[in-house]
Amino acid sequence: MPQTQKKRFALFTVLCLAFAFVPSANAMHIMEGYLPPAICVVWGAVCLPFLVLGVRNINRKAGEQHQTLLMLALCGAFVFVISSLKIPSVTGSCSHMTGTGLSAILFGPAVTSVLGLIVLVFQAILLAHGGLTTLGANCFSMAIAGPLAAYGLYRALQAAKVDRKVSVFLAAFFGDLFTYCVTSVQLAVTYPAAEGGVAASLVKFMGVFAPTQLPLAVVEGILTVVIVIGLETYAARELKEIGYLGGNET
Repeated sequence: MPQTQKKRFALFTVLCLAFAFVPSANAMHIMEGYLPPAICVVWGAVCLPFLVLGVRNINRKAGEQHQTLLMLALCGAFVFVISSLKIPSVTGSCSHMTGTGLSAILFGPAVTSVLGLIVLVFQAILLAHGGLTTLGANCFSMAIAGPLAAYGLYRALQAAKVDRKVSVFLAAFFGDLFTYCVTSVQLAVTYPAAEGGVAASLVKFMGVFAPTQLPLAVVEGILTVVIVIGLETYAARELKEIGYLGGNET
């Protein structure tokens, strides 16, 4: 990558991190203490295999592809920024974009789980978004389930020869929505309704999320496409190196 482009990427990353530190009132992921300890342990255990695989993939890619770390930093900054902009939606959680679709498309869901975990830790400690005890649940919904849905849909659409940019939009859009479906399930299982149980509680949680999350998912899809267009314009060689261009996505 030419020196000028390196400076642009570095500046973009710094600006993303700077704008991520914004004040937010009562806007967070599933907050500290909202889930019982046993449930927190279960979600943490479910996340472990994905995180181990993700760390291995990052180590392998970093050794084989010289621009991997730079692109990973950009994806991490993107996740950090737009997932820090939150709209309060219901007691104990909120609606916000996730940003994990971009990383899932470029690097796959395992690598994205590690980036998502890092973002969630920083948000819990520095921005009071989410919590450390609920880290497993938040990691599974935002950094594992959503990216898996985005990656799977993107690959299916590419196999069906759908336009690349349309595939990126739909993958980011549905990955965002699936994250909130999983969050709704997590909350519903923990706090079933007195009448109707988990099913009734799930309908209520999803109904509260939907009015804000649907338009946010559209915005996230558009933003992801814009970022991809920028990368294809200024970093096509790097995208080929990591496998995004040329049909070698991994």
